[in-house]
Amino acid sequence: MEVKLEGKHAVVTGAGKGIGRATALALVRCGAKVTAVTRTQADLDSLVQECAAITPVCVDLCDWTATRAALQDVGPVDLLVNNAGCAALESVLEVTEEQFDRSFNVNVKALLLVSQIVAGGMKTRGSGGAIVNVSSQASQRALRDHAVYCATKAAVDMLTKVMALELGPHQIRVNAVNPTVVNEMGRRGWSRPDKAVAMTTRIPLGRFAEVEDVVHTILFLLSDLSSMINGVTLPVDGGFLAC
Repeated sequence: MEVKLEGKHAVVTGAGKGIGRATALALVRCGAKVTAVTRTQADLDSLVQECAAITPVCVDLCDWTATRAALQDVGPVDLLVNNAGCAALESVLEVTEEQFDRSFNVNVKALLLVSQIVAGGMKTRGSGGAIVNVSSQASQRALRDHAVYCATKAAVDMLTKVMALELGPHQIRVNAVNPTVVNEMGRRGWSRPDKAVAMTTRIPLGRFAEVEDVVHTILFLLSDLSSMINGVTLPVDGGFLAC
């Protein structure tokens, strides 16, 4: 079944690279109008060069005042992908205050803020909508040297469920995708062959995910093909969480 999103306006955060960038481009191919949000102007410039139909917004989502100002004029939004995120890969005994605060500010606090802005507009218009939060398998399994990352993604999962509970009556669906290691983004944490093998042997399909694996799932959850799916945390993990 083909995903068709003509007439829809989508906002994608963390759209400069990786899953966010690929999602923004895929949404355009599905017929949606897309606003791409990221904090790096060079990434936005190259994205617009690749697809001139995308509307760029450059803002640091950790700055609540700047984010509200940047998004107040984006117009009616039907679809939101909260993809912006960061990873502080340190052991429990080595995590710094700066790493802790930045991780929660980007992965959780910014997600809540953007959702408030967008979902508030959806509720006011009474037209419903769909939100997808990008979480991780790390929300549901402890991973060595991922203490803060695991904690932030667990928070994303529970925030997704509460958002689904509160926004569902307004016909706003909220779901999360929970990928395993994604090849393009996983180089920092899983570049050592021995470490990569230790993880892939725990994945029944025997491989890491590709960006497209995650993007296709996001598109499904945004579309009317999933119109009765609300409040799920959907693994895109090759079976890792099933073991």
